[in-house]
Amino acid sequence: MSHSQEVIERAHAVVATLRMKREQEAERRRQVYGRIQISRPLPVPRRGVQLSLKLQ
Repeated sequence: MSHSQEVIERAHAVVATLRMKREQEAERRRQVYGRIQISRPLPVPRRGVQLSLKLQ
């Protein structure tokens, strides 16, 4: 095998490794953000309600 073919094969291996890592990270993000979207929505305060702001 010539040197250029070895370089090309190493490059393909690097690309495949990076693609696998990117897909794993995308799946992890889908799971994390999916859990966030499943949670209950926050209650919306009624109009005219003044929320207190405790400053010290």
